[in-house]
Amino acid sequence: MPVSASPVPVSPLSEAVFLSAEAAEGVAPRFTATVPLTALRDDVVTATLWATARGVYEAEVDGVPVTDSVLNPGWTSYEWRLTYQQFDVTDTVRGGHDDVRLTLILGNGWWRGHLGFGDADADYGDEIAVAATLEVVYRDGSVQRVSTSDAWGAAASDVTRNSLYRGQSVDARLREGGAPLAVRTSEIDHGVLAPQTSPPVRRHEAVPAQRVWRSPSGRTLVDFGQNLVGWLRFTVQGSRGDLIRIRHAEVLEDGELGVRPLRSADATDEFVLSGGVDAFEPTFTFHGFRYAEVEGWPGELRAADLEAVVVHSEMARTGRFSCSDPLVTRLVDNSVWSQRGNFLSVPTDCPQRDERLGWTGDIAAFAASASFSFDTADFLDSWLQDLRLETEHAPDGAVPFVVPAVLKYANFPAGHLSEWAGPTAIWGDAAVWVPQALWQAYGDADRLAAHYPAMAMHLSSIEPLISERGLWERGNQFGDWLDPDAPPEDPAAAKADAAVVATACLYRSASFAAEAAAVLGNDAEAHRWRGLAARTRDAFVRHYVDDDGIVRSDCATVYALAITFGVLEGDLRSRAAARLAEIVRESGFRVTTGFAGTPYVTWALSETGHVDEAYRLLLEKECPSWLYPITMGATTVWERWDSMLPDGSINPGEMTSFNHYALGAVVDWIHQVVGGLRPAAPGYARVRVEPRPGPGIEWAETSLRTRQGEVSVAWRVASGELTVEVALPDDVPAEVVLPDGRTVEVRGGGHVFTSTL
Repeated sequence: MPVSASPVPVSPLSEAVFLSAEAAEGVAPRFTATVPLTALRDDVVTATLWATARGVYEAEVDGVPVTDSVLNPGWTSYEWRLTYQQFDVTDTVRGGHDDVRLTLILGNGWWRGHLGFGDADADYGDEIAVAATLEVVYRDGSVQRVSTSDAWGAAASDVTRNSLYRGQSVDARLREGGAPLAVRTSEIDHGVLAPQTSPPVRRHEAVPAQRVWRSPSGRTLVDFGQNLVGWLRFTVQGSRGDLIRIRHAEVLEDGELGVRPLRSADATDEFVLSGGVDAFEPTFTFHGFRYAEVEGWPGELRAADLEAVVVHSEMARTGRFSCSDPLVTRLVDNSVWSQRGNFLSVPTDCPQRDERLGWTGDIAAFAASASFSFDTADFLDSWLQDLRLETEHAPDGAVPFVVPAVLKYANFPAGHLSEWAGPTAIWGDAAVWVPQALWQAYGDADRLAAHYPAMAMHLSSIEPLISERGLWERGNQFGDWLDPDAPPEDPAAAKADAAVVATACLYRSASFAAEAAAVLGNDAEAHRWRGLAARTRDAFVRHYVDDDGIVRSDCATVYALAITFGVLEGDLRSRAAARLAEIVRESGFRVTTGFAGTPYVTWALSETGHVDEAYRLLLEKECPSWLYPITMGATTVWERWDSMLPDGSINPGEMTSFNHYALGAVVDWIHQVVGGLRPAAPGYARVRVEPRPGPGIEWAETSLRTRQGEVSVAWRVASGELTVEVALPDDVPAEVVLPDGRTVEVRGGGHVFTSTL
């Protein structure tokens, strides 16, 4: 083992090499080294382990796991940013006996995960590898470092198959010792190594099984009562060599496990028993599921035998909401569960099928909602670092529609994704809208500066596509994706004109880029983007809006965007708002918007004097609506308004998920308008309290732990009078806007107001 007493190197892994093993793809190799210490254990002052992997790894010192985090090092744009982790193992090293034993177990993870959908089968490389360095500092000031090298040994672990999509197999018989494996080494490109800044992925809670029963075909099914992301954990004893097989799914169909939406993701774990008491927990995979099908369990399976472990990136819960309508409260809870399941290393579209990609459009729509419910500052900052890197290296200079952009390695036929090439509205606008949400939530100017270059790259990539008329009507667009009137097989066939959507989005992005540049003191850039925004607005109004405020394609989405993004002003805005309200009434208050319009339609209504229509749209229960899935038992937000049809069958479309947060972006409006808690300055340095009661909700309570401290708003309507209770952190100013026209300035502490409605 390399041992030295030199000063700490610039890179903690500078002496390490990557270790890989000659093993079948599904096998997780176990690398080991036994290290004699150069001084007594009692003389150890500190001991630190640094590690990373092309794949995912688990590390132990003297048989003790070094961390309770899982799926390290997570998923980043590996080509330019492979993160390493640092663990304090002082107590373990100091408290042991004899030589120190180091163990690294290596799984496929995202590096060799056959990622994507259809035939994508995208991998970063053919071989997985792990690297680590243990540094021990002694009382006399000497330093001992031990790094991965060709002196390490390797053997097969008890993990015989591991895949994020397909599941994991564990053979407890191999815990007695697996077959030795030949070790290969390769050099680390230290230029791509970076310390981890994103929060680690952890187990957060265990959900007990609620019910065990037999399906119509005689299969054993288990319901955990909540659609979640993670895996099952259990202890069992049976005959040596017996196999337990567990399949996972989000829903049931015809009384059986509904696996069709998973497409090629098998989501199946297998466990081979040793004959003794075996504990199983498949930590090299994860599943999106509420239900499990269990085969081969020794004896009768009881609900108490299994628990579901909830896994996601660590984020502090910051925002909460409840109200008099339990379905609306459940809608907000569902958005929280969908965020938890899809904030696993990167913000994904869905956590269960053969996709699980960092789609930019989803988080562009949901970032504001996400940053209220949880502290997302570090999580989304890390992802935005990758977005910038991917954009800098993109051959067309455009923001990729998934980040990390793993689909560049897909095995699709040439040109298969050509219709999605180039800058796209909403998806590409994540480069602007996600930083905008973070700026409003946290007010961090340093991070705004770090995110600004990607904003500029995105807008620069659009400029060549702006037509002579000043409109973004060239290039390819997703448009109002998943418009509820689009056929299941063509989710892009929306009512909203794609160029109208794109041009409105361009105006919003240019406007915020100008604001960001001004905040950062870049007057030239601010002037550039203000000019682009002004030209875009003029062109939009000239070519897309008539004198009566009718916007081209005359559907809810185009009005929602034009109003909420501030494209329309004055009488045109009022007329457009009246038309939007008319469309909403004509639809019977059912949702008619897709990804583009859904986050903004209630905003456009309530901010233009149509609060009642906004509430009725929110509270509608017939499909399509936000509450329809809840009446069907949903515990997360669905990808489609009708992912499950009223008869209990699954939507026939190939693309059907029951855990997608994008359409849950309405909760941003719920927090700010129904709840009444808004930022009046970035980072809630100043607060605006403006609850807007409407028909169907009699009270609401909202709280948010801001960078300044806890803010809460509670209101109740009784006998035509509104009572509002506000609690503010010390010295934080707030403007309280009441329905009777008063605006009251307060600072810190608790306050109570009453107002006529």
